[in-house]
Amino acid sequence: MWRGLATLAVVTSLDVSVCAEEPRDSRLGKPKDFNGYFPWTPPTSRESWTKRRQEVREQVLVATGLWPMPARPPIKAVIHGKIPRDGYTVEKVFFASYPGHYVTGNLYRPATTPKSGKYPGILCPHGHWANGRFYENSEQLAREQIKQGAEKTMAGARYPLQARCAQLARMGCIVFHYDMVGRADSQQISHTAGFIDPEAELRLQSFMGLQTFNSVRALDFLLSLPGVDAERIGVTGASGGGTQTFILGAIDDRPAVAFPAVMVSTAMQGGCICENCSYLRIGTGNIELAGLFAPRPLAMSGANDWTIDIETKGLPQLRILYDLLGAPDKVDARCFPQFDHNYNQVSREVMYNWFNKHLRLGHKEPVVEQPFVPIPPKELSVFDTGHPLPKDGVDARGLRDYLTREAEKQLAQLLPTDARKLAEFRGVVGPALRAMITDSLPTSTVAVLRRKPPAGQISFVELNVGRPGSGEQVPAVLVTKGPAAGKVVVWVHPAGLGSLWNENGQLVSAARQLLDKGASILAVEVLRTGVSAKEPAMPINKGYAGYTFGYNRPLVANRVHDILSAVAAARGLSGTGKVDLIGFESAGPWVVLARGLCGHTVTRTAADLNQFRFESIKTMDHDMMLPGALKYGGLPVLAALAAPHEFYLHNTREPGTNRWLKAAYSAAGRADSLQAHEGKSTAEQIVSWLLRTE
Repeated sequence: MWRGLATLAVVTSLDVSVCAEEPRDSRLGKPKDFNGYFPWTPPTSRESWTKRRQEVREQVLVATGLWPMPARPPIKAVIHGKIPRDGYTVEKVFFASYPGHYVTGNLYRPATTPKSGKYPGILCPHGHWANGRFYENSEQLAREQIKQGAEKTMAGARYPLQARCAQLARMGCIVFHYDMVGRADSQQISHTAGFIDPEAELRLQSFMGLQTFNSVRALDFLLSLPGVDAERIGVTGASGGGTQTFILGAIDDRPAVAFPAVMVSTAMQGGCICENCSYLRIGTGNIELAGLFAPRPLAMSGANDWTIDIETKGLPQLRILYDLLGAPDKVDARCFPQFDHNYNQVSREVMYNWFNKHLRLGHKEPVVEQPFVPIPPKELSVFDTGHPLPKDGVDARGLRDYLTREAEKQLAQLLPTDARKLAEFRGVVGPALRAMITDSLPTSTVAVLRRKPPAGQISFVELNVGRPGSGEQVPAVLVTKGPAAGKVVVWVHPAGLGSLWNENGQLVSAARQLLDKGASILAVEVLRTGVSAKEPAMPINKGYAGYTFGYNRPLVANRVHDILSAVAAARGLSGTGKVDLIGFESAGPWVVLARGLCGHTVTRTAADLNQFRFESIKTMDHDMMLPGALKYGGLPVLAALAAPHEFYLHNTREPGTNRWLKAAYSAAGRADSLQAHEGKSTAEQIVSWLLRTE
């Protein structure tokens, strides 16, 4: 048996080795957080990067609640209060990104007309400076900045955000300097509240998602202005504005040049709610997220903060990527370790020259920031007696109600009524599920033999299953009757491996049924069941769950991940290439979620829905907390991804289960492959369905 197992491993990419140790899974340790270390290994081929880029981009869109993208009707902006300055003007702007939620900011325009007739456009998200767009440094601190060499003029030292916009406008760019939510004029929702409860997580409604959509709509606004050159769009911001810079570049192809300042790093990834959300950095980090901009020109700055190593950790890897894509001169980074966290004149001038080159502004280099006359912050305020906040303005609750209604409308439009609609449904919900689990069916797994099987008619091979290099050790038992593993049934139970035996130490009747019909069983003990059930639960950040789920899979996603590992292992062990999947009791929903990611590898699936509903989750530490599950319709919709493969569901008392499943299977032309029952079936009934010959 051991020799046969090893032979199968070579043929099927199942790596099998021998180990006598009991499993200790790497995921049982301290969870990751934004203060970890996030190195990145660049791709080795264009093909692998194309696939990886698409997956990570979809992950970002799902994480930010923007998959599919919300409606984006034409911008109806109010632009008023023009203030003339030397070489440029400043105006006040507000417009709705969502109905009742207003983006606010200042529009800087050159005073001269370009020879080409079109102006480059620049987006400037401001970051976490005090009062945001209204930032005003004290005279004492300004003098210290000048003494250090960080700034050259009192105006730039006191008003560095205005300095950036004024200089870019004088260089011939139209610049939109807009507020982050809860800063300056954006006061409808405070900066760290309104999106931190379980319902918000289940619907992927987050501060990060709101801010990111505001950036998308800010770009829509900029491009709606007469004279803006859609081919020459730049984005630059620092700190939290740096996060918005590379996140916008990751999900939107319209920006041509980007300069995220003091944010791209292998160290701290972003310490604010507006820079974190569930799934955003599971398996990735800011270096790779910035790399999604490639091969468009990307430059970064570092300082005496978490970005201090950008030139040696991050830039070399990004250069490998850009070289691979044929653009070796389009990525750069400069670190100024003599200065603390900043976007000072020294680093701003690096950005001016980068934009001058890649936006083809035509200025003689080096470009040096010119003195300017700042505008008192109060005079930059968007709202006044003649231009008040519109009466339809909403708070966080009002906005979230709208987001929920719109997401439900988008989902309803995906109901698969024919083959075309089924493909559209899969194209949206499939990537969403992959991002929520942050996984797909692996091409290879590792199976570590813990104990050689005893002699006897029925063989029990004890294994640890996991992914290569992951440190995951998921206990499993391969049970066979006879010389070889034919069809393999992956057995998943909340009691783990112990579910195979009754109180008398005998195999349960359902297991005997499978073996008697020539099937083998691969029982798997997913994370925190069986042996690991006594391990402490992963602590969830009490202030904001996105700080935890943004870097670590939720428990249910880890369990689905383990099921996928087991399915891949079973594929390698099966002598016939056939794999079935069965989920008992509360493990049924885990199996349903896994089935949607198994493709053609699994032939038949049987699962107990356990009458579970994601709507029942009221706490972040619930075993089934899966951010986004309600946004994508819960189990009824996610289960429909199984079509057209044979599916047996029972204990299904969830509203809408049959509607979505019947629609999907009918659209696939395989209505006969689905059986869904409200009542609970016995294990023997389920196994009989799996073993049927018709």
